[in-house]
Amino acid sequence: MNNSLEPSGLVKDSSRRSFLQLAGVMGVAAAFAGTLSACSPGGSPSTAGGTAAAEGTGSIEAGISYQLSTGFDPMLATGATPQAANLHIFEGLTELHPATREPYLALAKAEPVKVDDTTYEVQLRDGATFHNGEPVTTADVVFSFQRVLDPANKSLFAGFIPFIDSVSAKDDSTVQFKLKYPFPGFSARISVIKIVPEAVVSADPAAFDLAPVGSGPYSLVSAVKEDRIVFKKFDGYNGKYPARVADMTWLLLADPAARVASVPSRAQAIEDVPYLDVDQLASKVEVESVQSFGLLFLMFNCAKFTDKRVRQALHYAIDTEAVIQKALLGNAAAATSYFQEGHPSYSKAGTTYGFDAAKAKSLLAEAGMENLSITLTSTDTGWVTRVVPLIKEYWDAIGVSTTLEILQSAAVYAPEKVGGKNFDVLCAPGDPSVFGNDGDILLSWFYRGATWMDARAGWSGTPEYAAVQQKLDAAVQVDEAEAKKIHAEVVDIVAEEAPLYPLFHRKLPTAWDANALDGFQPLPTTGVSFIGVGRK
Repeated sequence: MNNSLEPSGLVKDSSRRSFLQLAGVMGVAAAFAGTLSACSPGGSPSTAGGTAAAEGTGSIEAGISYQLSTGFDPMLATGATPQAANLHIFEGLTELHPATREPYLALAKAEPVKVDDTTYEVQLRDGATFHNGEPVTTADVVFSFQRVLDPANKSLFAGFIPFIDSVSAKDDSTVQFKLKYPFPGFSARISVIKIVPEAVVSADPAAFDLAPVGSGPYSLVSAVKEDRIVFKKFDGYNGKYPARVADMTWLLLADPAARVASVPSRAQAIEDVPYLDVDQLASKVEVESVQSFGLLFLMFNCAKFTDKRVRQALHYAIDTEAVIQKALLGNAAAATSYFQEGHPSYSKAGTTYGFDAAKAKSLLAEAGMENLSITLTSTDTGWVTRVVPLIKEYWDAIGVSTTLEILQSAAVYAPEKVGGKNFDVLCAPGDPSVFGNDGDILLSWFYRGATWMDARAGWSGTPEYAAVQQKLDAAVQVDEAEAKKIHAEVVDIVAEEAPLYPLFHRKLPTAWDANALDGFQPLPTTGVSFIGVGRK
């Protein structure tokens, strides 16, 4: 008997040959990129046994997979590339090391002092200056927090610090924080707010967004959206991790073949190694895949798809395990929760989406949506473009007429598209773990506040959204064990409602030349970091 639910074509064949067909002309592109890299500028790595570079000299070149989708203002920047860049340009009062996730003091001179359950005081690091030579003041700190907290600015980062009631300058070196309620994780959490110079930002916010001024170990020299970002060492930096090279260039190589071809002849490190190329690169340089929270999600326009049964059906229709094997060569774990297995906040969701095409068709019929037509919008990230054709085949197989729309990230989130709820379903990557790994941060990024669930998904008017807000507010006021229980309740809600929910959490492969870089570590998050990294 013919099974009308069975997908055809590439999704039926999990072979390596079929993966190559899906990847297209990568080999030709790689050869072309290799020709370019041979005559392109960039530092060449030191050979084993060569003379080590003097500390603070030399250059680092890196291959980055994401183009610039936003500016650099840390109140607004949410793109993967500006976020990674800002780790080098700006500082918080405290920071989390990008690789180890260990907290350390940045612009704070000492650990925040707990005056009482709802009052903290933080002293500033002596002699800290911005890239323009101006001192970092308590007024700058107050301004940096207040602008994020101001609802008029619609900053996503406000959702990370809902416990802060007010910020004020106690004196020239001390900032006082008043909290709405006790928050045990205060010291680590304030790392999400980067300190900016009030005078520069206030004078021209748009110019600051394009040419940021921070107090970090590197200052920005230039940035070209689809080409490169250039940094230089900030000689006035006096914090924990000074720049160990004179300059850095990040080559924005969205084409995966070009990224692979760039290392080690042109770049000393690249992020987002295509899974197909891991073995090849491992014969030349170090390659490591780190399991991450980083997810691929489906987000629905809930103003169009108000019935959760439709959203659930489209999840059940996808054989996620097969997609992972086919498109990612097994380098991901199918989602059984919002969190990946092994995460401290993990609990298996009450609703899990195993492949069940019959159930998917039944749910669509119950919702009266048997003849559904959908446009599946996605970003043009290399590995994502290998996934979405497979999703289309699975949806087509249950009778959903699916059109693919693959756009650059900036176009995806523009007001005329997802930013204005002008879409059907979005398939895109996300990784808020760049801000921290605790459950509240990871849940708050998508589900707290208006940016994702109101302006994009259109889910904010539901009773379930209101329940999520209440639970997230409650979880930050209790100890870790109780918070985990509440987070499990939130996961159950978002898994069943599926306004935005992951298909899988992927492994992040990074490649680097250990003969050229000293102190480099791959990240468990999107991006690369050269904090504390030098040249050999």
